[in-house]
Amino acid sequence: MQSRVCNHEFFAYFCPRLYNYKYVRCTVESFYRTHQYLLSHLSASLLRRGLMDEINWNERLIGIKGSRGIGKTTFLLSYAKEFYGIDNRECLYVNLNHFVFTVRTLTDFVEQFHAGGGKTLLIDQVFKYPEWSKELRVCYDKFPDLKIVFTGPSVMRLKEENPDLSGKVAVYHLRGFSFREYLNLVNGEQFPVCTLHDVLHDHRRLSEAIAARTGQKLQADFHDYLHHGFYPFFPEKRNYSENLLKTMNMTLEVDVSYIRQIEQRYLPKLRKLLYLISLDAPCTPNVSRLSKELDMSRATVMNYVKYLKDARLVNMLYNAGEDFPRKPSKVYIYNTNLLHVINLKPTDELSVYKTFFYNQMQKDLPVSEGIKNADFTVDGKYHFCIKANGTFRNDPQHYYMVDNTDVGDGDVIPIWLFGFLY
Repeated sequence: MQSRVCNHEFFAYFCPRLYNYKYVRCTVESFYRTHQYLLSHLSASLLRRGLMDEINWNERLIGIKGSRGIGKTTFLLSYAKEFYGIDNRECLYVNLNHFVFTVRTLTDFVEQFHAGGGKTLLIDQVFKYPEWSKELRVCYDKFPDLKIVFTGPSVMRLKEENPDLSGKVAVYHLRGFSFREYLNLVNGEQFPVCTLHDVLHDHRRLSEAIAARTGQKLQADFHDYLHHGFYPFFPEKRNYSENLLKTMNMTLEVDVSYIRQIEQRYLPKLRKLLYLISLDAPCTPNVSRLSKELDMSRATVMNYVKYLKDARLVNMLYNAGEDFPRKPSKVYIYNTNLLHVINLKPTDELSVYKTFFYNQMQKDLPVSEGIKNADFTVDGKYHFCIKANGTFRNDPQHYYMVDNTDVGDGDVIPIWLFGFLY
């Protein structure tokens, strides 16, 4: 045994280039075995995400951002399986959280992968690797026929804070399930995406067709989605609320603290801020009160709220034309699942519906504080009022979103239908 160690050390010392080549080659082979195992055990019942068709896969460097628990790893593996298959060695999935990357450079690994005929490298947990953006730029310049797709948490600012990638990386965002995606998964359906124009002007026909296929389950499915349908891990045989609570804490402890370089002793203040916001959300933030309760400056409070927004734990709603660092008109919890989990008191239905609407609507269109007595103004011209269990006076300048109905009429639209926008 001692002789084998000595021979190994002798080889590494006197033939370093050949030793490094063989070592990295062995490492690549190990990742191929992991790649094949993960793809072969990928569930056949996984929902195909709409982002798969939105990405321009001809780009050479693609960054996919998303909050923790949203399914970024599964998305990469699904792409590999769909476009390459399990045994195709032109594509490889790699997790940069692996300990081997503490002693081996990403550039060396990519060079070996490329030399073996690799065409597409899928990199997970990219932010765990020091100087990751600089090495990705080296690989981008050095291997013009190689495509690299990498993932990172939503709190990363890929273009603003990584000048090495400026003008080179195409950035996309992986979101949680829309209500449409949730319905498709739990009911085995293939409902298509609806445009906002269709929802506003053809909602009766659309909602009648959807209600006819879902039957009596539509309202029950909608309320289930509001409670536990946004994150893809809801079918797992674990307590959803506990799993989501763990995900939220990991987001704060790892993603936000690590990337924003927040000292651990300030983490309790960040957690407390999120909880205080949840007690009143959606609400106009009282920054002075929060500053006093957290014993920190107003500027720090606003910066922390922005970190929570970047992590997709809260949403900030502004008046038209305004943005950070101005104080938002209102702060929302990012989605209704988070709203149910973080706040133990009974959740107000109207707050839930407003949170749902803002979350689903903001994917492709600018949403601002409502004008003309509306709750929201979308794209500067559509004015929406959210109503729950009550009567209202119809204003022809507004659209009204109502709950507990399958089919609307005129300017009155069932709120669940806005979950079909993506």
